[in-house]
Order: sequence, then structure tokens, then C-alpha cells
Amino acid sequence: MAGSVHFRYDEAMPTLNYSTKVPAQRTIAEIAAMLVRQGADAIATTYTDQLPTGLSFKLSTPHGPRAFSLPVDIDAVNRLLIAQEQSGEMRKSAGKLTSRDHAASVAWRVLKDWVAAQLAIIEAQMATLDQVMLPYLHVDGELTLYEQFRQSEQRAITAGATT
Repeated sequence: MAGSVHFRYDEAMPTLNYSTKVPAQRTIAEIAAMLVRQGADAIATTYTDQLPTGLSFKLSTPHGPRAFSLPVDIDAVNRLLIAQEQSGEMRKSAGKLTSRDHAASVAWRVLKDWVAAQLAIIEAQMATLDQVMLPYLHVDGELTLYEQFRQSEQRAITAGATT
């Protein structure tokens, strides 16, 4: 994503789940099951070039039903895996760990771990599901709250620069 801040918790280690053997479709089903247990419904998977690139779901909130989307950037993960293999951060894999299909599996495992962590926070009553999913809330047709914020922020910066 353009303008993203990149953070690595340990520069010497390969990315989380880089060697997973769990197919993306199985992980998607695991994530969907976790969300259903928290009250989500109408879950759908988005595909780009025949690879799963997002999960959308509806959730009842105190303000009525709301739609949320969790994106998965397979190409970003693929670039990371390739760079890590080239730099020696992960074992040479003869292309197995750097294929787009494998990047999809890794990306979905990372998202599953994130969702599981968020649900643990919810279980501890430190937050609600709609609260942790707020950036992914649909607010303007297809745009999420975060995407709307980024567009507004850029417009504000651009307008401020011309005055």
C-alpha cells in the first residue's frame, strides 16, 4: 500500500508464517468460523486473478448491521518473501516459498493470527468486535473508514500545501 509504514520486529528473521503448508482456503474457513462465533454473518471472499484477496462480513452493532472488509495483499507478501529469500533471511526454496500461491497462504495465515489476537482482546473485554474492526468498516459504498480517512487526509494535505 502506498504510503504505508513498514515495520519488522526482527530484521534477521523471516516473516511470520513464511513456511506454512496450510492452503489459503483452509485458513479463510478458519477465519470465517472465528468471526461467526463473534456474531458475524453474510461472510464472502473476494478474489483477484483467481486468488483470495479479501474477506467481507456483516456484523450487528449497537447502531445496526454494518459491513466490514479485511484485505489481504498477496503481492506485497510475495515481494517480501522474494526479498527475504534473496537476502538469505529464509532458506532457499527453489521458488516454492516465493510463488504467488504460497504468498497467498502466508498472507492469510498472518491475517488469521491477527484476527485471533483481536478476538483474544475482545474475550478479555478490552474491546468490542466492531471497535477493533473500525478501520475496515464500510462507510462510503465500497470504501472502508480507513480508505476514506486516507483520501480525506491527502486532500487536506494537498489543500494545505497550496495556501
